[in-house]
Amino acid sequence: MVVKNLAHQARAKYGAVPHASLKWNETTSEAPMELFITDEHTENFLSLKTGGDTDRGLLTGVMAFGSIPCLLIALWLLANGNYAGAGNALIVATPLVLIPFFWEIFRRLPLPIMFNRRTREVYFDNNGELFHAPWDGMEALTCEFQMVGPYTAGMKNSSLEIMVQRFGDPENALMISLGSPIGKTLEMQKGFWEYIRAYMNNGPWFDKNGNSSNSDTFIKDLLASNLKQSEFLGHTLQVITEKKAAANGKNYLSGIDAAMFLGNLFFHPLNLVQDFTYKIAKRRSRNRWPKIVLERLQSDGPTTRLVDIEK
Repeated sequence: MVVKNLAHQARAKYGAVPHASLKWNETTSEAPMELFITDEHTENFLSLKTGGDTDRGLLTGVMAFGSIPCLLIALWLLANGNYAGAGNALIVATPLVLIPFFWEIFRRLPLPIMFNRRTREVYFDNNGELFHAPWDGMEALTCEFQMVGPYTAGMKNSSLEIMVQRFGDPENALMISLGSPIGKTLEMQKGFWEYIRAYMNNGPWFDKNGNSSNSDTFIKDLLASNLKQSEFLGHTLQVITEKKAAANGKNYLSGIDAAMFLGNLFFHPLNLVQDFTYKIAKRRSRNRWPKIVLERLQSDGPTTRLVDIEK
């Protein structure tokens, strides 16, 4: 199904609120912007998190963190020759880590939205059903609205949606959201659309204006703020180092810096385990894509679009 007259659909859906129809081959005049939902940016595909399980691995991290005293006791008993006591401590500590770890990696992780640059199409998994859309000719609908709660003032939000069709049933279509609309403005969503446009049309690497580039420097800078849990400690150290260099020997360490460093250092083992668990779960979940998608994500895979197969 081809999306037609999205502006009319926007008026019908949202009424007289700020909205825009964004096209795959027309600039929005905004600079490319990443909104902390990019999962992977590779030469072949761009994947966007769909939410729902972004905290996957947290339970394993917490339980691993809680098992540290048992491990320390086991080491102390082992050093004192109490092998039976050390074994008992390990018997207590091991299930605390392994049970949540296996539960989290074997539990299904929502598949991301995939933008395939090689075949120029988009894939989306809806409860095991494959939806897709060709990139050429794609339009996105963005709308800005305001939410007012009983305990909060009005907050601007902006959605960014595209239409995809079910594989084998083109008349069955869905409007899917590219990330959460909460706290975003129309300009931010236009910037994110420029990020996707630059990747699909000029990528995989591009500069701050969205033009094709042989260097991935701008992409690394763009994604640098999208930190993993285990990267918070390194980021805090980098901030402190930069402040030290700029202070010229003066007192540069604030109370907030010290608290952030100590907090991130204390929880660093937890964050490492959480990121490792999420990585394993994501790798296992990726294999749940149908073969027809997996082979198109490979560098040497087919380049025919799913929409062409349906014809």
